[in-house]
Order: sequence, then C-alpha cells, then structure tokens
Amino acid sequence: MSIKKDKNLSQKLTGHEQVMKFLENLEHPLKPEIEYLRRIILESNDQLSEHIKWNAPSFYIHDDRITFNLHGKNGFRLIFHCGSKTTEYANGKPIFEDSSNLLEWLAGDRATIRFSSMEQIETNKERLKQVVNKWIEATKEF
Repeated sequence: MSIKKDKNLSQKLTGHEQVMKFLENLEHPLKPEIEYLRRIILESNDQLSEHIKWNAPSFYIHDDRITFNLHGKNGFRLIFHCGSKTTEYANGKPIFEDSSNLLEWLAGDRATIRFSSMEQIETNKERLKQVVNKWIEATKEF
C-alpha cells in the first residue's frame, strides 16, 4: 500500500472530503474492496460520519468507533474500537455477543474483521451491517 502524502489533507476539509481525497491518492491492491466496504458501512447507519484517523478512513458518531487498517499484504482490517481511550470493558468479556461470527475479539472493547476479497465482503454484507449497528449501539455511551 502506498499513499501520496498531502500535508493539507485535514486542513479546511470536511471529514468526507478528507476521505475522498485519501481514497483518490490510495494505491492498494484491494482499493475497490476498500471503497465498497466504506459504502456498506456508511449505508448501514445514518448516524455515522467519516474522516481520516490513523492514516485511514474512520467512522464516528461522537468519537471514533470503526477504523480501517490498510496495512498488510493479503488484505486489510476493520478495527472496531471505543476511541483512543481504554474503557472499563477492555479486560472483560466482549461488550456484546457476536452472532455473526465475523469479529475477532482482541479485548472486551476491541475487535477486528479481516478482509481479503470482494467475494468475502459481498457474502458477509448483511452480517457486517448488523455488526456495525450492534457496535454503535453497544458503544454509544462510551
């Protein structure tokens, strides 16, 4: 993956404009998959806004909740988190039961999903939308 650096990326641009500029400059073997997954996430919950965080598109309501991790050779990940602060749930059981079986729990308040193909995204599209909404609901008070 490579991204052409633009020092003005976050200056005077809306979050959506930041993401569009980022994607325009993104060179990644799974760029179509990343763009498609972004649209799915935005369509799944109309409360979500987007911007760039940690050098990748991130989705938030009051604080960041879902962020792309685009590093790696054979895919990319979505990181489901509660912003940059550790919560009281970090060392406990997962904050909700994941009936989708998509999430890999890293802590009680942090999970990931790895993607490596358009087929995988399409197959899991509806379950992913459910996970996004469950995550937003479970973390809205954090």
